Amino acid sequence: MRGVSVPPPASPFDPALAEAGRVPTLAVLIALFGLTVLPFLAGLIQGQTEGVLRQLIYAAGTAFLLSMVWRGSVWAWRLTLSFGMLAGFLVFIVGMLAGSASWRGWVVSLAGLGYLLLCTALVGTPSIRAFLDSRWAQRSGRRA
Repeated sequence: MRGVSVPPPASPFDPALAEAGRVPTLAVLIALFGLTVLPFLAGLIQGQTEGVLRQLIYAAGTAFLLSMVWRGSVWAWRLTLSFGMLAGFLVFIVGMLAGSASWRGWVVSLAGLGYLLLCTALVGTPSIRAFLDSRWAQRSGRRA
């Protein structure tokens, strides 16, 4: 109808909840980065310098992707969830297979569970989701 103004849609998130999600979101993103670069750092400490450049490129790419999630990129969030869930599943399975031969396999399985839990937190924690929704709204130009 002409001349009838429609009020803007209600916000899908609570601003107070979004503000409360700032620290948990940052903690989850830092934990994902740490879990990703931990094998590389452990190898460096043990003196394994083969493939350092490749590992540094992976670390830089991971840092870039996670920083884009922090800045409010929906595509970066989707890629992070996809990569994290896939990596978590594969790492968990490989760890379970290796766990039959060595206790270190169980540690690897725990890392896989870590990926799965952290990625689930990006989707399922209300304060984190509200914070990311507010970032997405700011990035797309909508009022948060």
